[in-house]
Amino acid sequence: MSDLAHLDGILYPPIAPYETGELLVGEGNRVYWEQSGNPDGKPVVFLHGGPGGGTSPWQRRFFDPEAYRIILFDQRGCGRSTPHASSPDSDLRHNTTWHLVADVDQLRRTLGIDRWMVFGGSWGSTLALAYAEAYPATVSELVLRGIFTLRTHELEWFYEGGAASLFPDLWEEFIAPIPVLERAQLIEAYHRRLSDPDPAVHVPAALAWAKWEASTVTLLPDPALVAAMTGPEDATAFARIENHYFLNRGWLREGQLIADAGAIRHIPGVIVQGRYDACTPIMTAWDLHRAWPEAELVVVPDAGHSASEPGIAAALRAATDRFAKGSDTPPPFAEPALSA
Repeated sequence: MSDLAHLDGILYPPIAPYETGELLVGEGNRVYWEQSGNPDGKPVVFLHGGPGGGTSPWQRRFFDPEAYRIILFDQRGCGRSTPHASSPDSDLRHNTTWHLVADVDQLRRTLGIDRWMVFGGSWGSTLALAYAEAYPATVSELVLRGIFTLRTHELEWFYEGGAASLFPDLWEEFIAPIPVLERAQLIEAYHRRLSDPDPAVHVPAALAWAKWEASTVTLLPDPALVAAMTGPEDATAFARIENHYFLNRGWLREGQLIADAGAIRHIPGVIVQGRYDACTPIMTAWDLHRAWPEAELVVVPDAGHSASEPGIAAALRAATDRFAKGSDTPPPFAEPALSA
């Protein structure tokens, strides 16, 4: 994705990293990382979505480069990390939520950081919650967007037919690669095709999987986003990793991240959620906020799921600006209205 000119009046100007590197995390995996902004600033780690989405340069722009030491990294198997999940050499057996949680903390220690702000959206919110609940002493603040916790009903909504009620035309394209008799369990049916070594089988399945998500994450259609997410190599890595995680329910017990939110209630936080998010509907953000009432819930009234939507981008920047000089006292819990 480009630097998104429509966000020029909302986010900080584009910047380049001052340092890049690779982290050896085991099992042959090398994780790309970068630092930008102020080397002496407040550390923040950006956790990208997917899983398998990778980072983009524009994601540095959520943070004031004079205030923040901005750390982006590509999770195992995607982006600039190797081996890439589109490669025949890729082995997803060592790519799980808990491998990634360990990678996040290994990166923190490698960079000599005691505590950092954790920023994550969509799958990045899942990973941020898992990490913060495992390592609460290392997290100074949490900024989360488009909350996703891999509960069964969340996965069934988006990948087993629930969202078809909103996008019947796009849903027909999504299920087209799957024979009628296999459509009762689409995540499993896609897994069989995405794990097939034949590109004639796995590439069309990957493109259909990626296009479904890219076409539904914004309130209004965004052809540039669809094009960015449906390049064959990146779509293959994205679909393979994402499907692998969803098939295994993220290696989480049902409802774990919300049930264990007590571990993070002392951490200042902001939850940003699009009112009309069809990918990760608002109920999950609401459930998290009920379990973590100290966090501020910001409901963007004219947005879907994507961080590139203006209202969501503005709310995320406001959150990072709020925490730029250090944690403040969160506002008292106020229940947002359930109507728009």
